[in-house]
Amino acid sequence: MNRIIALVVAVVIVLFIGSSMIFTVDERHAAVVAAHGEGSPRLEGPGLHFKLPPPFQTLTLIDTRTLTIDESGSDRFSTEDKNEVLVNTVIKYRVADPLKLFESNEKNTQTAEERIVALARTWLASGFAKRSLADALANQQALASEAQKSVEDAAEAFGVQLVDLQMTRIDFPSAVADSVYKRMIAARQQAAANERAKGTAEADKIKANAEREQQQILADAYSQAQSIKGEGDSKAAAIAADAYGRDPQFYQFYQSLEAYKKTFKPGDVIVVDPSSEFFRFMKSPNGGTPDTPAAAAKR
Repeated sequence: MNRIIALVVAVVIVLFIGSSMIFTVDERHAAVVAAHGEGSPRLEGPGLHFKLPPPFQTLTLIDTRTLTIDESGSDRFSTEDKNEVLVNTVIKYRVADPLKLFESNEKNTQTAEERIVALARTWLASGFAKRSLADALANQQALASEAQKSVEDAAEAFGVQLVDLQMTRIDFPSAVADSVYKRMIAARQQAAANERAKGTAEADKIKANAEREQQQILADAYSQAQSIKGEGDSKAAAIAADAYGRDPQFYQFYQSLEAYKKTFKPGDVIVVDPSSEFFRFMKSPNGGTPDTPAAAAKR
């Protein structure tokens, strides 16, 4: 009986030792096998592997998938103008070098996630402290990108690759939300008023320039019209002089007819002396003067 019990105990011990020496790693993890206080740890990928039983060698499984940290409203930062904001941060990371992470964790009790969160909070706090509230709200992507670059460099030192860092929401503590919103509305209204004032000033300037151009165009047109009219009057006078030189008597007759047309209108009653010089061409085509030989020859 004692032999049977001893045999069972021996089998159990062998099975326990055997199970502690054989391990399987799936595709989601990497395994680090380390001898306590001796040699360098070794990295094992997916598959079936062997190691010495504890305490000779220890096994640490490290998740190598891309993991997400969602810090929903847990981070509170202060801006340069002393406004507090609540920030939702989403961080994606993966362990790129399991051996480096394992070795760094021997000197640091924090997990990789805790270390990344601490780094992100530190750099975001620094970024918000350098910006006013309006600047931070207007440049959220730039602030997140700066923090991501800084965290990437620091995380690389312990074997972690930062995939992405985004601020999904920026909110205000309920105690100050109303006053912050009112200041933001007032600032936007002031900016809109300034833009309207600039537009009005620009419109007045354009209108004044247009009026000056209009006056200049009218002045140039009037000057050109006067010049053309002067040229026309000069040509008309030259034509009239030429016509008078060729046949003075006909010219006088024509001028008298033009005067009659302008003087006598339908329905007018005019009391004049019919013997007046004005009516001499009504009495005779030659105005009551004898024909000259030249005039007679033309007729």
